[in-house]
Amino acid sequence: MRSIGTATISFGLVAIPVKLYTPARSGVGIRFRQLHGDGCGGRLKQQYLCVKDGEVVPRTGMVKGYEYAKDQYVTFADEEVKAAAAEATKAIEIKEFVPLAKIEPLFFDRSYYLGPDKGGAKPYRLLKEAMSREGVVGLAQYAVRGKQYLVAVRPTDEGLIMHQLYYADEIRPFSDVPMEDEVEVTEQELALALQIVQMTATDSFKPDKYEDTVRQNLNEMIDQKVDGEEVTISMAEEPRAQVVDLMAALKASLQGSAEPKQVAPRNSGEASAKESTG
Repeated sequence: MRSIGTATISFGLVAIPVKLYTPARSGVGIRFRQLHGDGCGGRLKQQYLCVKDGEVVPRTGMVKGYEYAKDQYVTFADEEVKAAAAEATKAIEIKEFVPLAKIEPLFFDRSYYLGPDKGGAKPYRLLKEAMSREGVVGLAQYAVRGKQYLVAVRPTDEGLIMHQLYYADEIRPFSDVPMEDEVEVTEQELALALQIVQMTATDSFKPDKYEDTVRQNLNEMIDQKVDGEEVTISMAEEPRAQVVDLMAALKASLQGSAEPKQVAPRNSGEASAKESTG
């Protein structure tokens, strides 16, 4: 694995030189090129067209503009943008330690492996062990490529991982999501739903159980086309929205399955989950 950059983690007066690595494998997804159809097959290149005069504009003729009102812009030279950008210090200075469970998963953007750089093995191990024992992650800011990022440094059994986080003002509030008027569920509906959940509940996340079947299908089609074979496709029917009886759907979900687990009643006056299915 090749490093994509270097940085220095600091907590207190301790400095730890580290290297950054991308955990996701590149080139796994299938990428298509845009080609000229009608039997030509030539590669297409992107061009920028001015909507005012219809001219194709080269990159040397472009300036950055911010739209502050409808079709009203203020422009910036590259030097002005660079002057406002954060200086790339590559310093990951941990400001505070917080329990990982206190960070809402919604804030996580992307992740990087952190490996010790030359001379950093011991303080790297020290920070990992200290955070692991306390059950905390380190929050810091990290400036690189003209931007300043909020990050969380998290210990694992293998080493340290840096998670890039969204800032608070980058997250939309859930209140922006249109919701219907509040509805109530019955205890019988809840008991059946709990049985369905418990039948498929597991104690751990095992990502190797899941595969990208769309990518597999595309790879098979690509191989067939490369070999000159004819590809036959069958279009799946579009799912149709329908109003169903909730209780009937819950009971049908339990039919033909393994014996469901019992759900403990909330109090002695409530029927058990098993009794509620009768």
